[in-house]
Amino acid sequence: MNRSELVAAVAAETGQTQAAVNGVLDAMFTVVTGELKKGTKVTIPGWIAFERTHRAARTGRNPQTGATIQIAAANGVKVSAGSKLKASVK
Repeated sequence: MNRSELVAAVAAETGQTQAAVNGVLDAMFTVVTGELKKGTKVTIPGWIAFERTHRAARTGRNPQTGATIQIAAANGVKVSAGSKLKASVK
C-alpha cells in the first residue's frame, strides 16, 4: 500500500476528505521529524515508536579495492513495532 492508497482507505474509513487525511498525515510526519531532530523519542503506546540513533565514526573498507576508508558519524532512525501491532499481525 502506498501513501495515496493509505490516504484513500483512511478517508473511506473515517468519512473525512482525502485532503483532510493527507493534511493530518503531513502534520504527523512533520511533528515526528521535528521531535526526532531534537532527540526526543516519539511513541504511540502499543503501536509504534520512533527513536533517533547515533552511529559513531568508524573505519571501513572499500569492497572493490580493499582500501581502508573513514566512515563519518551519522544519525539514523529506529522504528519499533508495539505489542498491539505485533499481536494484530499474528
